[in-house]
Amino acid sequence: MKLKFKHQKFQADAAKAVCDVFIGQPYLTPTYMMDRGFSQSGQMSLTEEQDFTGWNNHRIVPELNDNIILENLNKVQRTYQIEPSKKLEGRYNLTIEMETGVGKTYTYIKTMYELNKRYGWSKFIVVVPSVAIREGVYKSFQITQDHFAEEYGKKIRFFIYNSSQLTEIDRFASDSSINVMIINSQAFNAKGKDARRIYMKLDEFRSRRPIDIIAKTNPILIIDEPQSVEGTATKERLKEFNPLITIRYSATHKKDSVYNMVYRLDAMEAYNKKLVKKIAVKGISVSGSTATESYVYLESINLSKGNPTATIEFDCKGTKGIRKVVRTVGEGYKLYENSGELDEYKNGFTVMRIDGRDSSIEFTNGIKLFAGDVIGAVSEEQLRRIQIRETILSHIQRERQLFYKGIKVLSLFFIDEVAKYKQYNDAGQAYNGSYADIFEEEYKQIVENMQLELGNEDYINYLNSITAEETHAGYFSIDKKSNRLVDSKIGDKKERTSDDTDAYDLIMKNKERLLDRKEPVRFIFSHSALREGWDNPNVFQICTLKQSGSEVRKRQEVGRGLRLSVNQLGERMDTNLLGEDVHNINVLTVIANESYDSFAKGLQSEIAEAVADRPVKVTIDLFRNKVIKDTNGNEQVIDVDMAQAIYDSLVENGYVKKGVLTDKYYEDKKNNAIEVADEVADSAADVIAILDSIYDSRAMQPENARANNVELRLDKSKLGLPEFKKLWEQINVRSAYVVDFDTEELISKSIAALNKDLRVSKIYYKIESGEMNSIKSKEDLQKGSSFVKEQGDAYKAQITSNSSVRYDLIGKIVAETDLTRVTVAKILKGIEKAVFEQFKDNPEEFIIKASNLINEQKATVIIQHITYNKLDAVYDTTIFTEPTLKGQLGVNAMVANKHLYDHILYDSTNERDFAKELDTSTEVAVYVKLPKGFYINTPVGKYNPDWAIAFYEGKVKHIYFVAETKGSMSSMQLRMIEDAKIHCAREHFKAISSGNVKYDVIDSYESLMNKLMN
Repeated sequence: MKLKFKHQKFQADAAKAVCDVFIGQPYLTPTYMMDRGFSQSGQMSLTEEQDFTGWNNHRIVPELNDNIILENLNKVQRTYQIEPSKKLEGRYNLTIEMETGVGKTYTYIKTMYELNKRYGWSKFIVVVPSVAIREGVYKSFQITQDHFAEEYGKKIRFFIYNSSQLTEIDRFASDSSINVMIINSQAFNAKGKDARRIYMKLDEFRSRRPIDIIAKTNPILIIDEPQSVEGTATKERLKEFNPLITIRYSATHKKDSVYNMVYRLDAMEAYNKKLVKKIAVKGISVSGSTATESYVYLESINLSKGNPTATIEFDCKGTKGIRKVVRTVGEGYKLYENSGELDEYKNGFTVMRIDGRDSSIEFTNGIKLFAGDVIGAVSEEQLRRIQIRETILSHIQRERQLFYKGIKVLSLFFIDEVAKYKQYNDAGQAYNGSYADIFEEEYKQIVENMQLELGNEDYINYLNSITAEETHAGYFSIDKKSNRLVDSKIGDKKERTSDDTDAYDLIMKNKERLLDRKEPVRFIFSHSALREGWDNPNVFQICTLKQSGSEVRKRQEVGRGLRLSVNQLGERMDTNLLGEDVHNINVLTVIANESYDSFAKGLQSEIAEAVADRPVKVTIDLFRNKVIKDTNGNEQVIDVDMAQAIYDSLVENGYVKKGVLTDKYYEDKKNNAIEVADEVADSAADVIAILDSIYDSRAMQPENARANNVELRLDKSKLGLPEFKKLWEQINVRSAYVVDFDTEELISKSIAALNKDLRVSKIYYKIESGEMNSIKSKEDLQKGSSFVKEQGDAYKAQITSNSSVRYDLIGKIVAETDLTRVTVAKILKGIEKAVFEQFKDNPEEFIIKASNLINEQKATVIIQHITYNKLDAVYDTTIFTEPTLKGQLGVNAMVANKHLYDHILYDSTNERDFAKELDTSTEVAVYVKLPKGFYINTPVGKYNPDWAIAFYEGKVKHIYFVAETKGSMSSMQLRMIEDAKIHCAREHFKAISSGNVKYDVIDSYESLMNKLMN
C-alpha cells in the first residue's frame, strides 16, 4: 500500500504564515561560497589552501528591516487571531503550535518548499529530541517525496546526521538544491570531556569542524518538539549553527519558550475541526469499597426496549476446578446457584437492579458496581487479562463496523517487559510469554462465541482466515548477537523513551504493510519505551499493560492513535472522502487501567493546561481588535461599538448566558443556523471562529465506551404485520445473472484507459562504494572492520526488473480480473509501447494498477449487458434473527418505533437522519435496515442494499421501496464498481418483482418521497 496525501487548508495556512513574515525579501538563488583562500582584507591568499565548501542561504536583505518584519508578523498574527507581538524575539524566531496527529511534519516540509519557492532558501536542519522522532521524521520525508515532487516539480535531498559519515555534510553544503539534515539534539549538546565529534577538527574531514561547514550555509532551523530539545545548554549550542531563521513546531510548547507565534492549531481546534480521532475510554478499576473476596467484573450494561441486561464475569466451579465465566444476566440472577454453589456468592449475590442510566448493577447485599468495576480477589494477571479481552472486544466491534468501508483496524498494547510477551529456552527457541498466551486464549474464545453473533457474512470469513497465533506480533529492540527480542534501553529517563534505532526501523518499515488487509497482523505488542515510535493512522485501540507506578501523561498515551485512518487505497478517511461525520468512523478507544471518570478527568486537565491561554468566557473584549473579513475578502478590525453589537446579539439569540456558550449555540452551529449581528452578517464565519477560541470542557469530553450499550431485539410482532409480509414476499426472491458482453468492447476500453491513466513509479537503489584496507587480524575479517566505506548514498540509479525474476504477467492480471488469458494478452498487446515498458520499472505496481483500471472498465461494460433471472429460492426471515447486533446510543444507535428491531444501527449521520424521518413519517408502516445476510450477487461482488420500506396502502404510488442512501448524489463520488453494483440491483428487482417494488439511490427522505410521487 502507498499512502496518499491531500492538500489541506490548515497546512497551507501554516506554511503561508511563516512565509508572509518575510514579505519584501526577493527571490535569490543560493550564494556560492569559498572557505579559506581569502585573507582578512578580502584578497586571495596564495599561501592558504583553497577549500570549496558550497552554497548558502541568502541573508535577509538590509531593506527588510526589523520594523517591517514586525509589521508583517503582526499582520499574520491578526489574520489567525493571535495576540500581536510587541517586539521581535530574536532574529528570527517563529513558533507554530500544531496538535499531535494532524501532520506536523508534513506541514514543515511544505513550509520548506514554500520558502524555497518564494525566497530561494534551500538549506534546512530539522532538530529532534529523540531517535524515535528522528526515525519518524525521516519516514515522513520518504513517503511524502513523490507527493511534494508532483506539486513543486523537485525533490528534497534529506539525510540523518551521522558523525561517521561526514561526506554527507560536504554534500549538504555543496548541493544548490533543497537539502535537509535531520539531527537529534544528543549529537551536539555536550561539551568538554563528552564533546561531540561535530565540534572536533577531524582528520577524515580535512581538519575541519563539521559545525563550521554547516554554519556557513546559513541554515533555517526547524525544531521539532522544542520543549524536549531546548534545555539551557542546548539553546546555546543551537546558536553555533548560525541559523538564518529558527521555527519551532510542537503541540505542547513551554510557556516561556513561545517566540512570535504565527500559527496555532491546538488540541481543541483540531478536535472541533475533526482533524483527529474522537477519544473513547473503557475504564477498568478495582473497587476497594468492600471486604468481600467474591470476584465479580461488570463488563457492560446492555439496553433494549425490554429490561436491561448486564454482562458480568464471575468464578464458576467446574469438573476441573474453579474457572472464570462470562454471562449476560438479568434481574433475579443468582450467582450462588449459577457458580456451582461457591460459598463466596452465598451472601446476597442475587441481581436486584440493573440501571441503564448510570450503567450499574446492584446485588441484594447492597454491593453496587458500575461498568468496568472489579471486586474481590483480583490478581495482576487477571486485571491484564481483562484489559486484553476488552481490547479484543473493542477491536472486533470497530473492525466489523469498518470492514465494508475497506479500513483495516489495528490495536496496540504497550508493555514494560519483553519477557511477558516472548521468552527463550536454553536452545534459543522462542515461546510465548504470559501476555501472548492470554491474548491467544481470549482471542480464540471471543471469535468462537461471535460466530453465532455475527451470522454468515464476509466479515466472519475474514476472521476465520486469520489464526490467533498469526494475528499478533511484537515490535521490540533486538539483541544483535543473539537475535532475540530484548527490553529497550531508556535513552531519555525524563520522557522514558528509547534510543534503540533497530526497533524504530522495524516499526517504520512496516507502517504501510500493517495497513494492508493481506497482512494478518492486527494486534501489536511493543515496549512502553518505544511509545513515540508508533504513529500508524489505523491504530483504533490502545491498551497500556504497564506495571504500577509507571506514570504516563494521558495526552502522550492517546497521541499514538489520534491520526485519522486510511482505507485500503491509502486514502485518508476525512470529511472530503467520507461525506459524513468523521467521528462516526474515527474513534480511538483507550483501554485504561483506571476508572473512566479518573482517565477522563486527567485527560481533560492536561488539555486545559495545554490551552490555558484560551479565553474561558464570552465578553466584549473577546472581539475587540480582532480582524474579520467580509464575503469579498475585505478586512476590518472590530472596534468597541461593533464588539458590543456582536455581544448583545449573541445574548439576544440565546447563544450566551453569563458569559458561557449555551446548548442552543452548539445546536444551531451544528445546523449552520447561527445568527449574528447585522453589522457583521457578511463575516459570520469569522465571528464563529472567534467564539470557537473559547475553552469549553464539554467539547473535549472523551466518550465513555461502556455507556449506553444496546443490543438490538427483533420485534416479532412486526414480522406479522400485513405490510411487512407483503413487502417480504416481494423482495425475498433470489436471482441469478447472465452477462453476455462484447469482449472486443472491453478490450478497446481497457486499452484506452491504460494508455491514459497507467503511470508506474520507478524503483531506485543506493550505491555505496568502499575499499578494503589492510587486514590486521582474523577478527577484522569477522567484524568487517577492514572494509572502509568511502562514499555513502552517493548515487541513485534506476533499475529494471531483474532478469532472474520471472513474472507471469498475463497470469497475474487474469487472477485479478477473472478475464481469459487471450483477452488479457490482447489488452496488453494493444497498449502503447511507452506504457507497456513501465512494467520493467516496477512489475508489482504495474500489475496492481493495470488490473484496477481493467476492472473499472469491466464494471462499466458489465452494467450495459447484464440480465437477471428469477429463481425459486428465497430468503427466510431467519436472516433477521441469526446475528446479535450491538451498538451504542448516541454514537451509532438510536431508539426506533417503526423499525423491525427496537433500535437501529447507523453508519453515518445521513443514515441516522434518514431513519429519524422514516420513524416519524405517517406514510411509513414498517421499515428495516437490511442485514448483511441479505445480498444480491453481482459480477463485481456481493451487494447489500440499505433499506426495505413498506408504506401504508393508498398513501403513495409505490407500496414497497428498497433504498440505497448516499451522503451525496454527485455521480462523481460514486466509484465505478459501486455504480455497477447499483445497476445490478436495479436489474435484479426488475426481474423478481411484479412492479410493486421500486429501487433507487436517494440522499434524504425528501428525495425518496419525490421519487415516489413522480
